[in-house]
Amino acid sequence: MNLDEFEAQIALLLSKMEDQPEDRHEVYFMIRERLNELRASGMPLPDDLVKLEAALEEEFDTGKSV
Repeated sequence: MNLDEFEAQIALLLSKMEDQPEDRHEVYFMIRERLNELRASGMPLPDDLVKLEAALEEEFDTGKSV
């Protein structure tokens, strides 16, 4: 999978997170899974996705809303 496809998948997941807030936690796990796949492939993560991951981790670790 190339970076453009990957970013499109993340954008789709973010859209789903906004459209279905009751599923935010599930979508968060799906985003983490995609990011881990990218890491495993040896590709560098874009900075904005690293920041997104950190913000989502903070939200779900502390129960706060972003």
